[in-house]
Order: sequence, then C-alpha cells, then structure tokens
Amino acid sequence: MSNHDISLSEQEEIRREKLTQLNELGVNPYPYSFDVTHTSKSIKNDDTLIWDQEKTEAAEHKVSIAGRVMTRRIMGKAAFFNLQDSEGTIQVYIRRDDVGIEEYNTVFKKLVDIGDIVGIKGFVFKTRTGETTVHAEEFEFLTKTIRPIPIPKEVENEDGEKVIFDAFADKELRYRQRYVDLIVNPKVKDTFVKRTKMVQTMRNFMNDRGYLEVETPILQPIYGGATARPFMTHHNTLDMDLYLRVANELYLKRLIVGGFDGVYEFSKDFRNEGLSRFHNPEFTQVELYVAYKDYHWMMEFTEKMIEKIAMDLHGSTTVTVGKHEIDFKAPWPRVPMFEAIEKETGHDLYGKNLDELKAVAKELHIHVDETFGSGKIIDEIFGEFVESKLIQPTFITDYPVEMSPLTKKHRSKEGLVERFECICNGKEIANAYTELNDPIDQRERLEEQAKLRAGGDDEAMTIDEDFIRALEYGMPPTAGIGIGIDRLSMIMTNSESIRDVLFFPQMKPE
Repeated sequence: MSNHDISLSEQEEIRREKLTQLNELGVNPYPYSFDVTHTSKSIKNDDTLIWDQEKTEAAEHKVSIAGRVMTRRIMGKAAFFNLQDSEGTIQVYIRRDDVGIEEYNTVFKKLVDIGDIVGIKGFVFKTRTGETTVHAEEFEFLTKTIRPIPIPKEVENEDGEKVIFDAFADKELRYRQRYVDLIVNPKVKDTFVKRTKMVQTMRNFMNDRGYLEVETPILQPIYGGATARPFMTHHNTLDMDLYLRVANELYLKRLIVGGFDGVYEFSKDFRNEGLSRFHNPEFTQVELYVAYKDYHWMMEFTEKMIEKIAMDLHGSTTVTVGKHEIDFKAPWPRVPMFEAIEKETGHDLYGKNLDELKAVAKELHIHVDETFGSGKIIDEIFGEFVESKLIQPTFITDYPVEMSPLTKKHRSKEGLVERFECICNGKEIANAYTELNDPIDQRERLEEQAKLRAGGDDEAMTIDEDFIRALEYGMPPTAGIGIGIDRLSMIMTNSESIRDVLFFPQMKPE
C-alpha cells in the first residue's frame, strides 16, 4: 500500500487485514491464471453434465468454473454459495471434508468476502429442490477484492412482498462506475451485447453487398462533413492545430473519387456541444457511400438493413420502445419536409425568404437570433413541431438547400436538395443525400457557409480546398448516409438515455 493518506471505511480495513492473512498463510490472493472449462450457462444448458449416482461416476461430470462469490449460506462443515461469471450465476456446494480443513475453516469461512473471485473444480449434480449445483472438490482464491461490492438486500414486508434495499440504482453512480454496474446489475450486459450484435448485422449486410470497410483520419487539419462545433488539439512537431473529426464524410467521398464503388466506416466522431439524453460529445456512427446510386435507392437500402437488425435482435420487425410498439417492416413512409411542417403548424414555408421565415418563427414562438440563416430557422421549426411526433420510422425528404451544403440540388423542385433524414421515436437516427458532385456548386455552397460562420454561426462549415480539388477530378453520382449507432442502439434496446448504451459516457468531474 502506498504511503499517502487513504481514508478507508471499516469494511475496507477488514478486507486489507484479510489480504495480509492470506499472504501469511502462503495463499496467493492474486494468482496468474486458472483453467476454466465451463460457464454457468453451459453447465445449466447441458443435462449430460449432471451426475446420476445410480448410473455414472462423478468423475465423468467434472467441470472447472470461476467467478465472483455473490451470496453465502454457511452450515457448519458445509456451505452453499452463488458464483457469478460472465454468463450468469450458479450454485456451488462446498464441504470441509472435500477441500480440506484449513482451506474450508480458515480461507473459505473467514477470509472470503462477497465479491471475491474464486475458482472451483468439481462435478455437477442436482439438489433435492432440483437446482443445478457444482459440488466443489477443489477451491482456489483468484482475486481478493479490497472494496465492498454494493449488493442489494432483499427482504419480505408484512404482505409477503419482496422489497429491495441498497440497490446500486443511482444512475450517475452507475454511469461513473460501469464496472460495478455490470457486476451488480448483470442485465445491463444484455444492452451492450445487443449493441454489438446490431453492429455485426450492419457490417455483414454491407459486406454481403461488396462494400469495403475502411479507416479515415480522426485528427483532421480541416473538419467538415457536418454543421457542428469541433474539438481542437495541437500537434507539437508540425506546430499545427488539428481537429477531432465531426464526421468522416469528406474523406470517404475522396475514396469514391479514387475509384471505390462502395465504402463504409464505423467511426468515432466528436462534437463540442451540450450533453443530453440524445447527445454525448463522443459518439459512433456508420457512414456509407455507394457510387452510381441516389437517395431513393438509399432509402430502400436503409429500411431493409434496419428491418434486418430488428429481426436479428428481436425475431420480429416490431420493437417495444417505452410505451410504443415500433414496426420496422419496410417500406417506411416518405414525407417531404415542408409538407410535414405545414401539417403540424399550418404554415407553408416553401419559397419564403429570410424575413418571412423570421415572422413565422415569431408567430410560432420560436427563438431566432441574428446568426440564424433560413436553414437554421426551418430546422428549429421542424425540431419543435414535427420531430417529436414521428414515432414510427419515417423518411423526411427534400430539405431546403440552405440546410444541406453537401447535397445535390433536387432534380425537379427549385430551392430544395435530395436529402432525407430517418426519424424514429421522435429523433433523427440517419441522414442521407444524393451527394453533391459538382465542384463549382460545392465551392459556392461552402462559401455561403463561410459567410454564415463570419456572421457568428460557429457550427457552419469551413472551406476544404483539397476536398473541392478531389471533386474537380470527378466523383460519379453517389448516394451517402450516416446512421447514428448510439441512437439506433437506444431504440433497439429500449433505453431511455444515450448513456445507457455507452459503456463509459462523458460525465462532469466528481
């Protein structure tokens, strides 16, 4: 233990004393390895492991398992305890006559605490009550815990109902100490297993269609691909400022220019913005770009892929999210943005200039400041009146050109672009374009963004000369999409907050 002053609780002092006693007994409290042959789940799922003393020898039913001691019931010369491993819990029966007097009386009874990690070798049997149990023949200390685990206490009230006390339920504490959360609330694991399975489904779906998974820079000299405020850092050797990417779009499009027909990347992106139930400064999205396709094709691709995710995770296209039943069966509705706004507000915003939009915003009690352009006002009105009402997956299409500086102009509607956002459970989960591949138009759009930036909009994009140069070499017609992995995970796991689907969400300092 280090010399600096540590304020220890009584329990922590006792556990450290036990650690000293283990060392004095010659028991290594932190050995190097243990040969595990089975998990709690594999034992419970395999009836051939259960010893029937009338038919077979116990030696034929040997297992070796490891995990945490979570409960103990000591009955003199024998005891039962629950052992929790990565796949669940299983009961263990341990006797003094099997493991030895000192091992049982001193090490197990006196020096093992709840939360300690132990290894057990023995055979499987069923108790009289029918519970699958491991009969311990060997017991080994694997890790001594010197901080108590917050195990909830379960008691019966006067009505015979079970009441839980001291549950590790404080959300902030659970997010800060996810390692403890996973130990004492093992169902939390299911959320993260489903998240991984979701990503695997997406990866397989894209790989099966021949698209190439790639990696692009996280540290970028010019950030782009989204209207967002970046994080900034500095490279000492080059003596230059760099930005953590807000999106990977512009690099993936460079690869389409270079001759790839379909590329995708699961990327960590970073936006220096507020925290909320739907926002974390570090988040994950997948971006996909496919040459010779447009946003109509991308809508069909997206609904089929997410329908497949629902089937793989839930065995159904219908997913329960809070009080809603959300059905991902394709096809999904396609609603132009201005139609959706007019339906909810009574105002047709199509073709209105900046002053007219400001007047509508005022009438609708939407705050507008001097930095707002037309696109920002329309986005605020949509967010306030439309987005939260879209529970079933819906493609909102055909955005105003001011809102979409990287998107191809609409082939038939003046002032609009070929863009869609997928809204589900009241939030955007995907954003897609028929990509702008006209380098002259692209320069003009980014110059407009630069003017907005000069006017005080610190989320507006900057001009990336190398990206424009790439377009000048020629990018084929292309469809692109970004899908928010965290938000889609929230829906697919019925989680209320983005923090529930991130192992280690960003938190204020303790």
